[in-house]
Amino acid sequence: MNSCSLDVQKWRHIRDDYIAGQQYKSAVFWSDKIVSLSAGHTDDVYQQAICFYHLNEFHRAIHCIKSRQLHTTVLSCRHLVAKCHFSAKEYKEALEVLEYDYNDTKSMDITGGDREGDNKFSAKEYKEALEVLEYDYNDTKSMDITGGDREGDNKWNSGIALLKGQIYEALDNRMIAITCFKDALKYDVFCYEAFYSLTQHQMLTRNEEEAIIGSLEFENQCTKDETKFVRFLYESQLKKYDKPGDITVPNEFSNILYENVDFMTTLAERHYYNCEYQQCFRITSQVLTRDLYHTQCLPIHLSCLMELKKTNALFDLAHKLVDLYPESSLSWFAVGCYYLLINKTDAARRFLSKATTLDNVLAPAWLLYGHSFAVESEHDQAMAAYFKASHLMRGCHLPLLYIGLEYGLTDNTKLAERFFKQALEIAPNDPFVLHELGVIAYQSSNFTSAEKHFRDALNIIKNRKEITVLPDKWEPLLNNMGHVLRKLKKYEEAIDFHKQALILSPQNPSTYSALGFVYSLMTKWNESVEYFHKALGLKRDDSFSTTMLGHAIEHLVTEISIFHDSTNGTENAVKYEKQTVITDFLLSKANEEKILPNVKITGSRSKSNIINTTPQPPDTPLPDLSANDCEMDISN
Repeated sequence: MNSCSLDVQKWRHIRDDYIAGQQYKSAVFWSDKIVSLSAGHTDDVYQQAICFYHLNEFHRAIHCIKSRQLHTTVLSCRHLVAKCHFSAKEYKEALEVLEYDYNDTKSMDITGGDREGDNKFSAKEYKEALEVLEYDYNDTKSMDITGGDREGDNKWNSGIALLKGQIYEALDNRMIAITCFKDALKYDVFCYEAFYSLTQHQMLTRNEEEAIIGSLEFENQCTKDETKFVRFLYESQLKKYDKPGDITVPNEFSNILYENVDFMTTLAERHYYNCEYQQCFRITSQVLTRDLYHTQCLPIHLSCLMELKKTNALFDLAHKLVDLYPESSLSWFAVGCYYLLINKTDAARRFLSKATTLDNVLAPAWLLYGHSFAVESEHDQAMAAYFKASHLMRGCHLPLLYIGLEYGLTDNTKLAERFFKQALEIAPNDPFVLHELGVIAYQSSNFTSAEKHFRDALNIIKNRKEITVLPDKWEPLLNNMGHVLRKLKKYEEAIDFHKQALILSPQNPSTYSALGFVYSLMTKWNESVEYFHKALGLKRDDSFSTTMLGHAIEHLVTEISIFHDSTNGTENAVKYEKQTVITDFLLSKANEEKILPNVKITGSRSKSNIINTTPQPPDTPLPDLSANDCEMDISN
């Protein structure tokens, strides 16, 4: 009998070359022959299953390993079987592969009954999974890693913990998922995927995130320089919307990071949360020029396009994403952003719903879904979406902020204040939350408290080093500050804040109307008439400005009475004639104007913090939160 002289090692090199070249069909073909040549060597079987996985033949890969029972003795095979179940969206089966204790026969009773009954109960869903003989996750000493070469490798333990976290998150058990992601980081501090899930999926508060970084044993896995580098990168990812500010890059890393697309994305996100949309857009455009579809940068870029109302650019980007990545939730999220920007809310909801179907934990899509209802004053549906986002984003204050806004719009100030305070506990330095608390205090006639909240918000904004000019996003805050100061009879200061608001938004008729009203209260009728005319010039049907203009003219006429102590009758007659002309002119102008709503205190409803992308963060302005503030009795 002739013996085979084939060198199996040579064929393994051939297989590995095809795997490296991503020619998995060829790799599968030769892997099958290598398994026969090596009499089913564990590593060769594993490599064959890897090729099946890359070809999306998940159940074939599962059978390849399970038929040889390798998932009970080899950790890498067990991980691959579970990953295949996960990729096939068989989450419970994947979890059972990872969690079942092979050595404890009692734990074969998975649901608390007999195994035979459990199999009959769920034969269609669990048939193959229940055949899996599990191994105790915490006992890795008796399990080989890859057939004997990498026993005890923390990276495999980290990979399994990561996969468990992803499964639990998909099953909506986020508390256990958090524990698994923390374990993955403890096993391997370089496991960024676990850190990304914890931070970008908003699972933790800022203090909890900082506690995790403080607990990681960098020194045991990194050199001193590596520890400093990794720690800085992780810290730069923490809660950027809570207290956005400058990032001080260590000198030794500045040349490396300032041109790095991931770090540029981090800088762009901070600009976004500071409402510096032009700077943010400039950076995100640079990032997408280098990396065309950078997945972390895209949500921020989409949000900027919405804030800057670049409908054509948003349409073009959404169209490309759908063409290239039709199975990506981010693609349909982009389409939803476009339709919401052009005020087609039904279409926006349809595509946002598709995005959440593809990725049920895409919190920014749930937020934007809520905004689509809020713009039409559908408060109940909006709050339902925000509550869902709040469940997904336990560490983010934005859903709580938007829930409070909806309660404020329905005049439920007590509940609104409650949710705003909860948001403030998570993000105590967010001026948006402080601003909304000020609005609620104003509505409750607590003007001193309102002034305090507004001043705190302004101080936070002005104390940011990178802000030299106040973004126009804060025009409502300045106007609201003016309204409160007017209520407190601090008229000069109120005028100053309204004029600052005019600098940010010079075409806002409400600001001119507010200035006219303050001047009326100060009995400066000339200035009052001037500003009410400007308000009516921008918005002709302003009933408040029209009415107040009539009051101002009446008082102005009274002040310029021709019957003063003058002995020159001719002079009086001339003054009377001139005043008659002026009065007739002013009255004719007033009669031209129609009705306009009362002066309003506006709540900042712009969704600038939607994408943190998640997603922080996006997006389109909602109707102003208003409280009637029309004092027809100007003696106030």
